[in-house]
Amino acid sequence: MFNYRSALVLAFDLFMVLVAWAGAFLIRFNFNWPYAFNKEIIVGGIALLLVQLAACRWAGLYRGMWSFASLPDLRRVLKAILISTFAVLLLTIFSKPDYLIPRSVAVLYPILLLLLMGGGRIAGRMWKEHHLYGGAVGQGKPVVVVGAGTAGAMLLRELARSVEWNVVALVDDDRHKQGLEISGCRVEGTTEDIAIVLHNHEARHVILAMPSAPADVLQRITKSATEAGAALFTVPGLAELMSGRVAINMMRPVRIEDLLGRESVRIDTDNVQAMLTGKRILVTGAGGSIGSELCRQLSRFEPASIVLLETSEFALYMIEQWFGEHRPEIAVVPLAGDVKDARRLAQICAEHRPQVVFHAAAYKHVPLMEIGNAWQAARNNILGTLVVAQAAQQAGAERFVLISTDKAVNPTNVMGATKRMAEMVCEVLHSRHTGTRFQMVRFGNVLGSTGSVIPKFQSQIAHGGPVTVTHPDINRYFMSIPEAAQLVLQAAAMGEGGEIFVLDMGEPVMIVDLARNMIRLSGYTEDEIRIEFTGLRPGEKLYEELLADAEETLPTPHEKLRIARSRAVPEGFYEDVLEWLSQKGIKSDDEVRTCLKHWIPEYIPDKSCHG
Repeated sequence: MFNYRSALVLAFDLFMVLVAWAGAFLIRFNFNWPYAFNKEIIVGGIALLLVQLAACRWAGLYRGMWSFASLPDLRRVLKAILISTFAVLLLTIFSKPDYLIPRSVAVLYPILLLLLMGGGRIAGRMWKEHHLYGGAVGQGKPVVVVGAGTAGAMLLRELARSVEWNVVALVDDDRHKQGLEISGCRVEGTTEDIAIVLHNHEARHVILAMPSAPADVLQRITKSATEAGAALFTVPGLAELMSGRVAINMMRPVRIEDLLGRESVRIDTDNVQAMLTGKRILVTGAGGSIGSELCRQLSRFEPASIVLLETSEFALYMIEQWFGEHRPEIAVVPLAGDVKDARRLAQICAEHRPQVVFHAAAYKHVPLMEIGNAWQAARNNILGTLVVAQAAQQAGAERFVLISTDKAVNPTNVMGATKRMAEMVCEVLHSRHTGTRFQMVRFGNVLGSTGSVIPKFQSQIAHGGPVTVTHPDINRYFMSIPEAAQLVLQAAAMGEGGEIFVLDMGEPVMIVDLARNMIRLSGYTEDEIRIEFTGLRPGEKLYEELLADAEETLPTPHEKLRIARSRAVPEGFYEDVLEWLSQKGIKSDDEVRTCLKHWIPEYIPDKSCHG
């Protein structure tokens, strides 16, 4: 649409054509008016006005707004000037003897026109920005940006108009960038100099513009910044920026997940889509940490329906509400029920005929299940798996996916041993070739899951400490909840049945380092929030494993998944376990441990738990 502002810009451009044309002659003749060339100036000026009018329209020069002039606008200016220059060259080459244009004019004209038209637009933008932001720019909170690369440059351009932030300096580990400037901000040191730069500018905020930096670098920067008393923010990852989902200036405080160095998971969407689209799905434990995230990930693949089975009324309500708010088009069936209730599971599977079952329901808290709850852990984790698996088989399910744990490897606790037995139950059922593929997926601790260490540390820090760590040398593998859920789907899609998939958990994390980082990110020092060592809890290991001694692994097409080959399940295991779990009465913790040890020789119970 051609409005009055576009008309004013057009008038400016045409006037600049005349100024540049006349100016080229003036410069050529040392700023003395060349009266002998009046004819050439007048005729050429009229011709160039007509040419430039057509060229500007063709180049789309009036789509942009002066107040937001940018490189695309300058490219359009250049295109229009090239057309005008071509016209001058034609006049110079083919003009008759009575119409002569000095060759130097043909060179000076486009240079002057570019300076005038481009400069006018830049001046317009500068005036507009000064008018809108001039009084506020530089008045925001002083902040130091870490990273003078692509993300840092993008961030500085965005923050240039910010009234909240005032970037006072940059730091970067690239020695070649020291002393250079981006958008007027100087690189004043490396990441080791953060404390000095913060002090020099009296800044109390740091923004990490290094979305691809390794975890050890982020931890070092976090330590330096927090020890200097600065609050730490980060920008979105490059993948998010390139996708257009977020902007560079959508900053957030640094989280503990950022310091663990977990790379984004890429799954084979086509295979997962083929497995899930249009299918009827059942998720047990659908309101739990893993189960609820699985449900959210499943909703991306447009299943026909998702049956949500959960014992906790509140958890079931919450996941149902999520679907109502975010994915109302997905047919969900929220059902309360216990996975040990064979009649309830048979009724659910007969009515809804699930084609894919994800069994995430389990008792998973190691110390709680170790003392006074061993029999309940066995019934829930083993019998519950058996009941759901049998109901899924009878309903003709195509796949049954068991969510297992690294604690099933060389278990020292009841929870781990019962999950290993749940795996063995699935291995036996798969070997019977009933048409249902049974697959198991093992992973370690999930960041932020219910009952995990991170929410506990957060609560302790919020209450002023101390932060309790069981042992100075204890470590654990960690991954994010979305990462775990996506890899479960990937494993399910690629499995043929009978496999135990092991997820690449990266490097183990020292729990005491995790506690220190969380204290720093919360804005405290270890003098303010102390760390207290309380000793290993019942059934707890110092180090977790992902593979048992007798197991080997095979690679898969996905770099974060491997297949574990465990020892064969003993003959008669299934019938013996079924008989044991069907017995009336309550077994003591020691009786449960004795039976688990009989079926799992590698299980070494924690002696401190024996009554």
